[in-house]
Amino acid sequence: MSIAINLTEIKSSLPEDVTLVAVSKTKPISDLMEAYEVGQRIFGENYVQELVEKHEQLPKDIQWHFIGHLQSRKVKLIAPFVSLIHGVDSLKLLQEINKQAEKNNRVIDCLLQIHIAEEESKFGLDEKELEEILKQLLDSARSDNNNLKNIRIVGLMGMATFTEDQNQIRKEFTYLKSLFDKYATLNTENCQLKTLSMGMSGDYQLAISCGSTMVRIGSSIFGARQYQ
Repeated sequence: MSIAINLTEIKSSLPEDVTLVAVSKTKPISDLMEAYEVGQRIFGENYVQELVEKHEQLPKDIQWHFIGHLQSRKVKLIAPFVSLIHGVDSLKLLQEINKQAEKNNRVIDCLLQIHIAEEESKFGLDEKELEEILKQLLDSARSDNNNLKNIRIVGLMGMATFTEDQNQIRKEFTYLKSLFDKYATLNTENCQLKTLSMGMSGDYQLAISCGSTMVRIGSSIFGARQYQ
């Protein structure tokens, strides 16, 4: 099956209020252009250098999402153009994104990554850490000297355990949705939770049934991942 057919089928199966991020890491420019030509404009990348190179070569109306684990020292490379950073998992990283956004005269949208899986290897905040970051955002917004005015937290993101156990995955997605609902009433200049990013090729339909508004789909569109 072609990329265009895969993409069209997936898009037609998604509710109108669910955003599709086509995860294009390790995929060649030609694959991205095939998806672009049938209307896909949001692409997700995991590696900073690859994202920078693709941004330089591809049409400028593409919205680039960084969905990997972002190191603070590499933020400056994507700050001029990135549309959304998915995996913010520390106040230190948020502060660096704000610093680089200010240098580029931009406000960068971010999702806070919550650790919902059983695997230790996955990154993310626990609820206490989430509360601390949101409190910092509220305090900044209320102060005369808002030191986080160049970032905007627009939602939460999480990755479920890699397992065949659908009940386990559902439990993790439901937990993330409960956190999202709990803090969705926050409404400051730099914090409005509108996006709940959860669900990938293997579990996006379950994620949507649990309340996801953004899914990150790669292999179901582009075929099996090519490892670097």
